Amino acid sequence: MAPVAARAARLLTGRAAVLPALACGGLMALGQAPWNLWYVALAGLVLSMALFALQRRPRAALAIGCGVGTGYFGLALNWLTEPFQVDAAVTAWMAPFALLFMAAGLALFWGLAFWGAVQAPRARLFALVVSWGLAELARGYLFTGFPWGLVGYLWEPTGAIQWVAWTGSFGLTLVTLALAALLARGLCGAWQAGALGLVLVLGLLVGGAQMVPPLQDLGGRPVVRLVQPNAPQTQKWDRAYIPIFFERQVEFTAAPAQDGLPRPELIVWPETAVPRLLENAEGELRVITDAALPGRVVLGIQRSEGYDYFNSLALVTQGPKVEAVYDKHHLVPFGEYMPFKELFRHINVSGIAARAEGGYSAGPGPQLLDLGGEMGYALPLICYEAVFPQDLRGAPRPELLLQITNDAWFGNFSGPYQHLAQARIRAIEQGLPMLRAANTGVSAVIDGAGRVLKSLPLGEAGFIDARLPPPLRVTLYSRTGDLPLLGLLAVLMLLAFRPALHKSRRNSD
Repeated sequence: MAPVAARAARLLTGRAAVLPALACGGLMALGQAPWNLWYVALAGLVLSMALFALQRRPRAALAIGCGVGTGYFGLALNWLTEPFQVDAAVTAWMAPFALLFMAAGLALFWGLAFWGAVQAPRARLFALVVSWGLAELARGYLFTGFPWGLVGYLWEPTGAIQWVAWTGSFGLTLVTLALAALLARGLCGAWQAGALGLVLVLGLLVGGAQMVPPLQDLGGRPVVRLVQPNAPQTQKWDRAYIPIFFERQVEFTAAPAQDGLPRPELIVWPETAVPRLLENAEGELRVITDAALPGRVVLGIQRSEGYDYFNSLALVTQGPKVEAVYDKHHLVPFGEYMPFKELFRHINVSGIAARAEGGYSAGPGPQLLDLGGEMGYALPLICYEAVFPQDLRGAPRPELLLQITNDAWFGNFSGPYQHLAQARIRAIEQGLPMLRAANTGVSAVIDGAGRVLKSLPLGEAGFIDARLPPPLRVTLYSRTGDLPLLGLLAVLMLLAFRPALHKSRRNSD
């Protein structure tokens, strides 16, 4: 080893490597919205792998992985402090602890991946690609899952994100890790591997850009309207402001069509847009449906059933008649429901985002919503259900994705933009258009290639009218889901750790 490389190896191993690991994780986070610095994020990922390559001891590798993860999640998930500012006098003190504990908890997935990979000494970078890819998949599924900010999302501002239609987001994450490993080997002296990595990164970018389909002809397609009341979370449930925001949405619903379009066939209000429980809201629903004539309305509303409360979406027509109801099933732990809620109820603690004592109850699961006519069937998603790729698969295939959300909880910096980015990725994975109505923004009409055709900016009240894009062809990922990736990871794990297994057997003999 050259003297400079040997000195670097001594300086960047063990405890001395923790701060560089945190910095690498921070660089990786800059690939997420709103920064979208994908090349900086890729550099941070490559440096993280090069740092790992210098480690020899499992404990040191664990520390490096946890350091990279803490730096990454601590910056990328900075919006997690925002919900605690809504009732700042009571909960603001919890904000830094919530971010730290969440970042450290998610970082443990990465730490374990690094710890496992260092024990396959003959192909440690290859083992890290496999174990890190498996860790990201596990993060998306275990303990209800939290696949926010996957490594592969660094490609979101580039054409390379189109590959998710084939691989899914977890698959693109594995590809990204493999490319970074080649580049890291180049940094460590294997220039041929580094050159191959550069060529493949270029191929990923160019190939993805070539996959973007041309804009569709929207002539004659149904017209939809998205309503954005822009109700700050600090005022949304204030009795003095409730009628103001409700009347604002009714006004937007009744307004003449924009851009010379006909009256909308469907009007979409955001999550928890109606200030009453569904069973008590007949008067409000009548006002809404009269304003929407001749269109239908999809709106966010809460409802109760016995002792259970639900965060729901309702399709309402004139009468008023509730045609269909969907109850959110993928709830936010500690936000919309409290694990062990009977225990927490004794100390008067409920979900931060929930209006019901003890939080919401989960609905039965994904279901299709018949919007009627040319619009066909929609798969409804409430708030952060759109961050779960696995929840969007099912038969029969819908004609569109329909998301209602209240991103006021996420603040005005990174959270709403990251949420929008993941909505775009879901549209690409499925090849389906998405209608997205957000309380404070960003409301958007998105086509099946992930293009935002029309949108309302964050923090602005208003509405948009647009024609609904048709669905694209069925994507490979929408057919297969993550099962092929899981099988591939299992095979790669056997290949990566086979030398270590043989060594363990020899030692035991």
